[in-house]
Amino acid sequence: MTTAALPAATRAARWFHALSDETRLEIVRLLSHGERCVCELQEVLGAAQSRLSFHLRALKDAGLVTDRREGRWVYYAVNREALDHIAAFAGAVKPGKHAGSCRAACCP
Repeated sequence: MTTAALPAATRAARWFHALSDETRLEIVRLLSHGERCVCELQEVLGAAQSRLSFHLRALKDAGLVTDRREGRWVYYAVNREALDHIAAFAGAVKPGKHAGSCRAACCP
């Protein structure tokens, strides 16, 4: 099942779990400035290739980054659509946003 086909709460849980690590947050921050090759990320983060691959896989599995191969190099980019969904999810759960206007259990 693709990440997009999952229920919203399940997708959000996967995103937040993937972002719960400092190194992965830093990777997303670096990729927010543009596509990067693994070797660039490795140099900036001072991380071993195997450790970096582990973190990139977690981000990719959560749908937060994409990759493409060019020759022997793999380039990663942030999935801006996923970050937009995270921002929308976070915006929708702000305390007081509903002001008691909904009939759901969240606004008794």
